[in-house]
Amino acid sequence: MKNTALTDIHIKAGAKMVPFAGYNMPVQYVGINAEHDTVRKAVGVFDVSHMGEFILKGDNALDLIQRVTSNDASKLYDGKVQYSCLTNEDGGIVDDLLVYRIDEKTYMLVVNASNIEKDWNWISKFNTNGVDMKDISDRTSLLAVQGPKAAEALQSLTDIDLASMEYYTFNKGTFAGIENVLVSATGYTGAGGFEIYFDNANAEAIWDAIFKAGEPFGIKPIGLGARDTLRLEMGFCLYGNDIDDTTSPLEAGLGWVTKFSKEFTNSADLAAQKQAGVSKKLVGFEMIDRGIPRHDYEIVDAEGNNIGRVTSGTQSPSLQKAIGLGYVANAFAKEGTEIYIKIRDNKVKAKVAKPPFYK
Repeated sequence: MKNTALTDIHIKAGAKMVPFAGYNMPVQYVGINAEHDTVRKAVGVFDVSHMGEFILKGDNALDLIQRVTSNDASKLYDGKVQYSCLTNEDGGIVDDLLVYRIDEKTYMLVVNASNIEKDWNWISKFNTNGVDMKDISDRTSLLAVQGPKAAEALQSLTDIDLASMEYYTFNKGTFAGIENVLVSATGYTGAGGFEIYFDNANAEAIWDAIFKAGEPFGIKPIGLGARDTLRLEMGFCLYGNDIDDTTSPLEAGLGWVTKFSKEFTNSADLAAQKQAGVSKKLVGFEMIDRGIPRHDYEIVDAEGNNIGRVTSGTQSPSLQKAIGLGYVANAFAKEGTEIYIKIRDNKVKAKVAKPPFYK
């Protein structure tokens, strides 16, 4: 199992550590609900250094990205980030990822920790025109500082004007006295905030500086447990739960990042699927009766017939009710439709609801 550059700091801070995507990661410090609340109301720091980062460089870097990703990366400009998917040849998703345009010939791809090797091999397979590819995952640390007070808490540490940064943009500058730190505003919590990418050698210094600067704003370390409840309240997909090698981006509601203005892996089949319509859709739902939906629970209709399955579910700390995501047959995908989640052989009533659940 791998450690991040900050593992010892998490253990000293009393974090409960768990294996996640091959890494030893903090799942919680004081409790998921309290940490969730900190991010919604103030500011919290996630160590997400387990994520993967690839640099693609050269005259044909954009061409390679265009061939393997579903979104149109030609729309990017320097300092802009794009959410996208790597699609496979069977209509499913290899991974979802972020594409950063550093300059016209240089891009950074940020991929899920569990898929680093798989994604690297997949992209390499299509690298037929000599794009220089570097996997910098093992030497790169990444902190996500999230919450409504994130800009105020961090501004004293950097020459980048954080408050004016637009969603899905990034900048490079000095941060905590260290040069060439990349700061982005993408977010996975719906609470606003920034992601900070830097070399492992600077991890402890940057961590300490963030907590010192953020102390007046109630800054706290946050584990992956609250990261999951926060993203689910927004209806954001988690790879391995809500999307995987067998789910199409159109079924998953990711048509907005699937652009048929260009050719990419399996684009012809996906275009045909769009034309014909999908048979199942990923929907959000809220529980009407008491019960917490969990991954892989069966979704049934009023007569008990199987109509789908739960992909993510939790008791929402912000809303004080149970929510989830799941695939259902098309006929049951309309907002407000009553469905039932099978919990310990009981049919528990729910209704289809459009994310984000937390507004």
